[in-house]
Amino acid sequence: MDGFGAILADAIGLILSGDPDLAEIIGLSLRVTLSAVALACAIGLPLGAVVGAFRFPGRTVLTVVLNALMGLPPVVVGLMVYLMLSASGPLGVLGLLYTPTAMIIAQTILVTPIVAALTKQVVEDMHAEYAEQFVSLGVGPAGRVMALLWDARYSLLTVALAGFGRAVAEVGAVIIVGGNINHVTRVMTTTIALETSKGNLQLALALGVVLLSIALTVNAAVMALRASAVRAAYA
Repeated sequence: MDGFGAILADAIGLILSGDPDLAEIIGLSLRVTLSAVALACAIGLPLGAVVGAFRFPGRTVLTVVLNALMGLPPVVVGLMVYLMLSASGPLGVLGLLYTPTAMIIAQTILVTPIVAALTKQVVEDMHAEYAEQFVSLGVGPAGRVMALLWDARYSLLTVALAGFGRAVAEVGAVIIVGGNINHVTRVMTTTIALETSKGNLQLALALGVVLLSIALTVNAAVMALRASAVRAAYA
């Protein structure tokens, strides 16, 4: 217990000291994760809304595929992206392998099915309530999608949060396509894995504390926003 207490104290001290290497790793992690979540939402929210609001041939198959892709193994995604971006791959000429961009691509592939599938469920439930109003007002398909996404915006914050949680905790895919290169592609999760194996538990624990703090802060912010929206609705 004394050993753990000393390591924890060193980890907290490392955070409070504003260590530049620690700050660099945290900054890159947030940049990669937020970029991937933004791209996943840009793709997944409209896709999920369309699948949830409309009936069309192949909808059931698409729903099954989206639900199945929610459980994509990260290492498989990492391998696929690696093969696409490697020198012998179709996109190798872009030179993106072992860059933050490659990590963003891998995380986007992992997060998009989650965002789309959860959005589909939210929008489908809401569309059942609004369907008659849409018909009576003559609202077109694009208008329906926009209206449903706007009215469900607070619920969709939780969807985005689920995607953020998947992305920020990712290790397998980003370490394959990023290479865990110091000062280039080293993020919090890959650094924790590396430093733990090296026995540098202070840095690993410091990053773990930061990672947990980010998750708690984001959750608290979303809950506060949804609570304020509920109060405003009943005001």
